[in-house]
Amino acid sequence: MRRRETRSLPRTLGRLLEGLARPVPAEPEPQRRNPDAVVDCAVYHEGSRRPGAMHYAHAVRQAQRQKDAFVWLGLHEPDEPTMAAIARAFGLHELTAAQAAEAGHRPAAEVIGEVTRLVLRTARYVEHEELTESSEVVDTGDVTVLIGDRFVITVRHGAAGALRPVREELEQRPALLAEGPWAVAYAVSSRMVDLYLEVAAHVEHDLEALEEVSFSASRPPEIAHIYQLKREMVEFKRAVLPLQEPLQRLLDRDVVPAGLYPYLVDVRGRLNRAVDRVAGFDDLLNSILQARLAQVSVDQNNDMRKIASWAAIAAVQTAIAGIYGMNFDVMPELRWKYGYAGVLLLMAGAAVLLHRRLKKVGWL
Repeated sequence: MRRRETRSLPRTLGRLLEGLARPVPAEPEPQRRNPDAVVDCAVYHEGSRRPGAMHYAHAVRQAQRQKDAFVWLGLHEPDEPTMAAIARAFGLHELTAAQAAEAGHRPAAEVIGEVTRLVLRTARYVEHEELTESSEVVDTGDVTVLIGDRFVITVRHGAAGALRPVREELEQRPALLAEGPWAVAYAVSSRMVDLYLEVAAHVEHDLEALEEVSFSASRPPEIAHIYQLKREMVEFKRAVLPLQEPLQRLLDRDVVPAGLYPYLVDVRGRLNRAVDRVAGFDDLLNSILQARLAQVSVDQNNDMRKIASWAAIAAVQTAIAGIYGMNFDVMPELRWKYGYAGVLLLMAGAAVLLHRRLKKVGWL
């Protein structure tokens, strides 16, 4: 029995060593669910999207294992805890994440470490049957684009400027998408500028209708309606005009890939067109408002002329009646039999003559 146990011992040790030498199969990583603020998350490599839905943390690790791959994470109104977790996964500065979680930013472009932060305002035309003192014409929001070496994060606030069409269109252009995260920054900027021009076309139609009604005698618009549209244009200007400087700053710096530089130059040209149109709208609105104020002043003057004309006619009757109402014994025709009828006839004749004269000169 001892010999058999001694012979079986080497075999047992050999099996144990063989088992230790075998690679242990890796446990599959648990699939985590993205937060509700995540609209879409995908890894792109050589201009094509990698299939499958994945958590943003897993997407970051997958992009780092492949050369020339990057992650596009799309967010809509994330809260601060969500942005803090995303900042840890992507290596963002805590202030950058906190700013992205807030809404209402001004257009800007700045480089923070190895991350470029681009902020654009979104715009959307609100359909309305007629302009009132409370009509909403332009709805605005903002989108922040965080551009890194292997990732791009788009954070959108507000209902305007949905980026799903941008992603779908860009995925149909693999040559452009192969340029990396900056291709997404270009596509988002181009989309925003196109929205500016689209909103400007609708606003121009509203201004033409308002201008036509303002000079019609049937139903001129109220000044409050014009002022409301002017307020909406101020909001639109705040979205369009401040973007010129950040976009020019990106073109001046050596941060944009050479292959995308002509595309951003085209975006700048279309943005200049939008700026010119918005500035023209402001001048036209000022002209319409001044013209309407002048019309109101003219109408008030006409009303005052009519009031003064009727007051003058009544003053003649009052003067005659006042004279004959005095307690004097000696007055013209005081004892005349037809004196009362004569005075009434005089008052009526004076009123008719004065009315015809005032109507002839345009006061009545």
